[in-house]
Amino acid sequence: MEIDQATIEELEEVSNLFNLYRMFYQQVSDLERAKTYIKDRLENKDSIIFVVKDQQKIVGFTQLYPTFSSISMKRAWILNDLYVDAEARKQGIGEMLLHKAKDFAIETGAKSITLETAPDNDVAQRLYEKNGYKRDSQFYHYELALAE
Repeated sequence: MEIDQATIEELEEVSNLFNLYRMFYQQVSDLERAKTYIKDRLENKDSIIFVVKDQQKIVGFTQLYPTFSSISMKRAWILNDLYVDAEARKQGIGEMLLHKAKDFAIETGAKSITLETAPDNDVAQRLYEKNGYKRDSQFYHYELALAE
């Protein structure tokens, strides 16, 4: 297996996995919108997407968005999405993606990587905690919903 940064040539495969990821979080399948969304991210270079390939087939991805920490005055990354195809799970692909994200964050001089996951996503929580991520007990997370 190999891991690389996604390119526009991989739009179809990445979009399909992104659509499956959204469906995992109870969103209605919408492959065309998923494709448009991923295409915009790749073309505008406003996120970094890493993909794992198994014999040239993309079987997992993670998407990182840049942000900054005012307190530390450094870059930080938000690991917004991580998904492994159901048929490719239990092979260490999620961990590979976490390691790649960490290496990338270090290379870019980032202070941290933050992420969120559903409270009932125990598998992901175990993976994150195994890889050094700590659940925040210092701050509350708030959100102002503006659109659906």
